[in-house]
Amino acid sequence: MTDTRAGFVALIGEPNAGKSTLLNRMVGAKVSIVTHKVQTTRTRIRGVAIEGAAQIVFVDTPGLFSPRRRLDRAMVAAAWSGAADADIVVLLIEAHRGITEGVETILQALNERAGDRPVALAINKIDRVKPETLLQLSKDMNARFGFVETFMISAEKGHGVDRLRHWLADNLPEGPWLYPEDQIADLPLRMIAAEMTREKLTLRLHQELPYQLTVETENWEDRKDGSVRIDQLIYVARDGHKGIVLGNKGETIKAIGKAARQELEEFLDRRVHLFLQVKVRPNWLNEAERYSEMGLNFKDGDT
Repeated sequence: MTDTRAGFVALIGEPNAGKSTLLNRMVGAKVSIVTHKVQTTRTRIRGVAIEGAAQIVFVDTPGLFSPRRRLDRAMVAAAWSGAADADIVVLLIEAHRGITEGVETILQALNERAGDRPVALAINKIDRVKPETLLQLSKDMNARFGFVETFMISAEKGHGVDRLRHWLADNLPEGPWLYPEDQIADLPLRMIAAEMTREKLTLRLHQELPYQLTVETENWEDRKDGSVRIDQLIYVARDGHKGIVLGNKGETIKAIGKAARQELEEFLDRRVHLFLQVKVRPNWLNEAERYSEMGLNFKDGDT
């Protein structure tokens, strides 16, 4: 019988480095929302990939950045917590951006926090730079930290991703699998549904409301005909934000609901009846309950 392996892999990096795209590519399903806006990933979403006899459990952490508000601080704490819980850490950086100030900060923190945990480097978006630039970047990064392995990848196009997944599978601890074979994420479906709707809101309202809203799945009803009714609440901080989300004659919320419903139907492989309601909650950014819904620790946002 083949010896099985299983363990946790934390993907860390700056906002928009491509962590969610890489996770979805590895898992083969959309479990982490992907947008062009920074800071769209708030929770430590785990995706499960099978590679041979190994089960790789990915922890997709919020992007690491300089925190200012309570929500920022809680997100950064969640990112480092995810890294601390992992068997292997993968630092993802963007080839065309190189060693930014943010990357320098992460490297400094890794030197302080990594201990003897193996950390691999994945240089993403390799199609945007020349080979000599890539080689120099790899050399400079490895001079700053003792990476156990370096990978050149394009998460979006899939280049180099198989090699990274094979390496991870070979280097996880021996042991039984942690999840059933058919389970791709440990997030409850209600939270995945809320994240999908929040992605559509972020894409549609990318100029106005990146932080000022959150989505909660209030009700989930499986119907006898095989369909599901999902009721969601969109919390905004001000009355003016509610108007932006609703749009002229409700056109914006209708478009968002349609896009979210279509993606949910594809993801769940069943008919979805999605009902969205917008509520003004001025202080939701400082409510412990909202943080719990997002999988964050409210106390981590304390100064």
